[in-house]
Amino acid sequence: MCERRTQGYRQGMSEIQPSAAFRTETDSLGEVPVATDRYWGAQTQRSITNFPIGRDTFVWGRPMIRALGVLKKAAAEANAELGELPHDVADLIIRAADEVIAGELDDHFPLVVFQTGSGTQSNMNANEVISNRAIELAGGTLGTKQPVHPNDHVNRGQSSNDTFPTAMYIAVALELNERFYPAVVRLRDVLRAKATEFEGVVKVGRTHLQDATPITLGQEIGAWAAQLDQAMGMVRAAEAGVRELAIGGTAVGTGLNAHPGFGWLTADRISVETGLRFAQAPNLFTALSAHDGLVGVSAALRTLAGAAMKMANDVRWLASGPRNGIGEITIPANEPGSSIMPGKVNPTQSEALTMVAVRVFGNDATVAFGGSQGNFQLNVFKPVMAHAVLESIRILSDACAAFTEHCAIGIEPDLARIAENLDKNLMVVTALNRHIGYDAAARIAKKAHAEGTTLREAALDSGELSEEDFDRWVVPAEMTGNG
Repeated sequence: MCERRTQGYRQGMSEIQPSAAFRTETDSLGEVPVATDRYWGAQTQRSITNFPIGRDTFVWGRPMIRALGVLKKAAAEANAELGELPHDVADLIIRAADEVIAGELDDHFPLVVFQTGSGTQSNMNANEVISNRAIELAGGTLGTKQPVHPNDHVNRGQSSNDTFPTAMYIAVALELNERFYPAVVRLRDVLRAKATEFEGVVKVGRTHLQDATPITLGQEIGAWAAQLDQAMGMVRAAEAGVRELAIGGTAVGTGLNAHPGFGWLTADRISVETGLRFAQAPNLFTALSAHDGLVGVSAALRTLAGAAMKMANDVRWLASGPRNGIGEITIPANEPGSSIMPGKVNPTQSEALTMVAVRVFGNDATVAFGGSQGNFQLNVFKPVMAHAVLESIRILSDACAAFTEHCAIGIEPDLARIAENLDKNLMVVTALNRHIGYDAAARIAKKAHAEGTTLREAALDSGELSEEDFDRWVVPAEMTGNG
């Protein structure tokens, strides 16, 4: 039985380092072989073997690894200041944690998302990597746990139950501020500039996919910018929920084995390290058993994804054709659109952005359901919730950036097509309501449509108004509110 288990561990390692030699690491369950060139220890290796589910690891985008490094560094600083760790040990931990933050040890974080719901293995992965790297920095032997122990020193005053949610909140806040907001702000600003540039281009408005009263192209694009801006405001408001950290709660929220000042001091050190203001959560029991802050961020991201989808769909409708669609705007031709139809060009940036939106909707469903699964003092869906939110941030950011550079910047009006469509628009008849009444105006519109004439011709034939009246009352530019 032991030999089969050992073979299983070696088999798990072979996927990462086929020709690696092994050392023996130990934990409370016994010995575990670990590749000699890996910094992780026994519990990380057990998780590799026991959870071979999918290939999504927290290395993807590396926000969780960086956040764990930030947390472990801050914890070591706090523990040293509180007299809970010798300064020489804390300094070794800080040096190793700095390498984790910088991405120098990413290869030593191999774990998949689907693991223990508290994130225990990922917390121990960080503890073990930092411990062994610190031992190496001190000139010691990997796996000896001397002079830096993964549990007693790196994890001092902590439990996976408070460290993992702390790390995932740090990761989300950093990703929002460093990646997400800049990408959305850039897209919004480009759309605002386009709205100003095209504020005088009068065109057909559309409701229910049917012709409606006129608007300007600037108003249409400006609405996209405003909707994105409003949704981004919702994300910013929701972000406040992930600035309150679980650290200091340890196992169930009581703070057992942690110095009374450890949680708030660690949160303060995290703030210094990241440049973002964090605080210890006011109720640590809630911070461990529920992650409504993460649920709120996910819901706000879903709202923004909906705004992005609306914009992207409008763009591809307005650019449809080029000869047999609406065709009122042109967008950049980024690549050939068909393997069989020569010369075809498709609205690929819109398609990519809408697919991203659909994925964000799915991620939000995962987060919402995971957030409902807190039982007693612990929610055990943390890793999948964190991964879903971080993926939503990443793909929305990347998609908005791509859409900006490869589509939005190149949007231009087809003035001839816009004028043609506006000239055929029967709904400018609405301007006559206040002069000849709704019913008379409706008869004119129906007459023009049935006879295939212009609205002007039908109006004059009706006898309801003179040529001078029509020209004075039916002015599309004045109907947009800009007159």
